[in-house]
Amino acid sequence: MNKYGLHNKLTAKEGNAEQLAAILIQASELVSKAPGCQLYSVATDPTLPNTVWVSEVWDTKEDHGNSLKMDGVMPLITQAMPLLSAMPEKGQELEVLGGHGVG
Repeated sequence: MNKYGLHNKLTAKEGNAEQLAAILIQASELVSKAPGCQLYSVATDPTLPNTVWVSEVWDTKEDHGNSLKMDGVMPLITQAMPLLSAMPEKGQELEVLGGHGVG
């Protein structure tokens, strides 16, 4: 069975990318315990200093949706929103076929 993947680009207001990334790393620690979470990776690109990328792999889309209901997740989203220069764009939804680290 294929997995559900998301790849999201978040653009922070000038000078806020580091704080945004720190919040997203806290989120990764929370959702790593969620059923179906295979990967939650936070990354930056040195050529785009205000951009933070989040890549996720879940057993199902439903598992991802349920993770948003976990204790502590919504407060982190509330902290992150004012740091963004605009509302997050819809991320790429992917069908993950397999690969190293994907159960």
